[in-house]
Amino acid sequence: MNSELNLRPLAIALAAALTAIASTVVVLATSLPAYAAEAAVTERPWMDVKLDADRRATLALQAMTQREKLDWVMGWFGSDFRDKKRNPAALPFSAGYIPGTPRLGLPALFETDAGLGVASQATKTPRERTSLPSGLATAATWDRKLAYNGGAMIGAEARASGFNVMLAGGVNLLREPRNGRNFEYAGEDPLLAATMVAQQIKGIQSNHVIATMKHFAVNDQETGRFILDARIGDADNRMSDLLAFQMVLEQSDPGSVMCAYNRLNGAYACESDYLLNQVLKKDWGYKGYVMSDWGAVHSTVAAANNGLDQESAWEFDRSAYFGVALEEAVANGHVPQARLDNMVFRILRAMFDKGVVDHPVAEGGAIDFAAHGVVSRTDAEDGMVLLKNAGGVLPLKAGAKKIVVISAHADVGVLAGGGSSLVYPAGGSAVTGIGPATWPGPVVYHPSSPLKAIQARAPGASVVYHDGVDAAAAARAAADADVVLVFAQQWVGESVDAVSLSLPDNQDALISAVAKANPKTVVVLETGGPVLMPWLGQTAAVMQAWYAGTSGGEAIARVLFGEVNPSGRLPATFPMSASQLPRPVLDGDPKDESKRFDVNYHEGAAVGYKWFDLKGLKPLFPFGHGLSYTQFAYSGLAASQKDGKLQLRFKVTNTGTVKGKDVPQLYVAPQGAKWEAPKRLAGWDKVELAPGESREVSVTVDPRLLAMYDSGSKSWRIAKGSYKVLLARSAADADAASVNVALEARTFKP
Repeated sequence: MNSELNLRPLAIALAAALTAIASTVVVLATSLPAYAAEAAVTERPWMDVKLDADRRATLALQAMTQREKLDWVMGWFGSDFRDKKRNPAALPFSAGYIPGTPRLGLPALFETDAGLGVASQATKTPRERTSLPSGLATAATWDRKLAYNGGAMIGAEARASGFNVMLAGGVNLLREPRNGRNFEYAGEDPLLAATMVAQQIKGIQSNHVIATMKHFAVNDQETGRFILDARIGDADNRMSDLLAFQMVLEQSDPGSVMCAYNRLNGAYACESDYLLNQVLKKDWGYKGYVMSDWGAVHSTVAAANNGLDQESAWEFDRSAYFGVALEEAVANGHVPQARLDNMVFRILRAMFDKGVVDHPVAEGGAIDFAAHGVVSRTDAEDGMVLLKNAGGVLPLKAGAKKIVVISAHADVGVLAGGGSSLVYPAGGSAVTGIGPATWPGPVVYHPSSPLKAIQARAPGASVVYHDGVDAAAAARAAADADVVLVFAQQWVGESVDAVSLSLPDNQDALISAVAKANPKTVVVLETGGPVLMPWLGQTAAVMQAWYAGTSGGEAIARVLFGEVNPSGRLPATFPMSASQLPRPVLDGDPKDESKRFDVNYHEGAAVGYKWFDLKGLKPLFPFGHGLSYTQFAYSGLAASQKDGKLQLRFKVTNTGTVKGKDVPQLYVAPQGAKWEAPKRLAGWDKVELAPGESREVSVTVDPRLLAMYDSGSKSWRIAKGSYKVLLARSAADADAASVNVALEARTFKP
């Protein structure tokens, strides 16, 4: 018994000791993640999220070997190309891939096109994703929030697809209405284009994805894009194309800029010291990196020293200019080591700044296609422009007995533009076997049927479709209809400019024949940009639907039937004829890509409506034009100045009988000073109002829109004098309200 009593305290002590040890183990175990994280930051200080992007990029760069640095400045294509196989680490059928540095915890860059959604390179098994309507359609909304929402949608789908670099958004001005890539861009005015594209970029980058402002700069036609030399003076450029790019940078800070194919005043854009070093990085203080367009690099030393930071998809170039050649150039001093370090620093900084490092992507994420379809549909609806509506034929009325829908495959889908921005729809194209089978094809129709959406809204009517191939037969089918809807189309794409501004395939004759047979003919245009309308006087209504995207058929029907009141306004001038353009004949030969030629932009900064104003030309439809199913009145226009900025205010009232959205536009016209054109767009707002409702609107004018650029001093100068402010419905509104304001002379460098 004595031995048992002696052991009991020992057992109690031992149990207590074991409990204490267990508690310590639990504490240590729960603390390990924190310890591990601290150890990781100590070992890799650039992973410390409390540091700013500049410091993190500097620390990561210091830890790199020369070989690792060189890996960051040359990209690989994500598909087989010519005789070259894709890098196996790239996502299949993607635009590009840049190896990361796993040793340092830095992820690879996975790149995808483009501004309308997550695109795939040509393949029988493409990614099927949501497509926004065309960039021009988004610009036609004049709605900043919709542009942001669209960007956020495609950024989310990019992330879910495993991409962390989105090759969007395009901001090249619509100088040439036949340009095959106008549908990717945002129109002719630098303020409108910059504002809308900047919002899209902000939406994309909200997903911790790098966005890419492109194509820098004056890449304004596709014919001869690899060989043409765009000729334009510095001041004119700074007040037009470059102003749009500058405003995008200021408003959205894209992680990357893509330099263009063309030359600018003699130098290729991707080795232009003027563009990349002087304007972009020095004058504007851009901190991101410059990537090349695919096949736009022509040298090693000149490109590197003149500001290019990354060669994209080297397989498209004549050589891997930023491969062994760059390594040798740095070794022998032709490209300074400091320049290579800066190239890599800029890439790393963008990755840290936009959250690419801290939020790694992974392929296979969930996509809410239903919700994203609504985003696309809403964008399309607000971007549709009602150009004409004689006799109030629209919205379509209840009680129609017969509706005839004609042409453009409107029975099954809506047209998409071609090239790198093409987003393949879920379920595949609604139409196959037409147009070019190879790039920039295939021609794709999103399977959103206007016919079916119209039939669903007219249950008591006979809604029939005619393919329109035989114009006479289509006219006979339309003769006894209550209303006729003729869908007209024009397919364009990257590398392919429109042959002319006329609708192809005898569609003008089709529309004329149908309208002659039935005056209640409505034309719905699915085009990449402005087109001529010789039949305009014969038709009752015309609606510009652009390329309407994933939910386009439904969107078109909702606007036609008045479920949505049209509120789009033109982001580009529609000319009466090509003879009104600065270049009535398109420069270059689309069949000959061997002879370099100049495109002289003699109109300077007088782009679009400014050219028409300057020359006293009357367009078919002016910039900013668009009708509604209701009416709006403006009143109380007043101007004031505060902190050196012009501030404008006015009231908008819905004087009609249905709810609608309006886009009041403000233009400024100098009364003494000489500008490139009589007036400039200075601001706008988009307001939604119920019948009888009013709203006060205030707009602050960017001082650059009141100034001329002086190249010698690299400054903006406002001339002292009187300026007229116009509150208008379009750039050609003869009934615009106005107020005069006196401005003092001012010189500044924003």
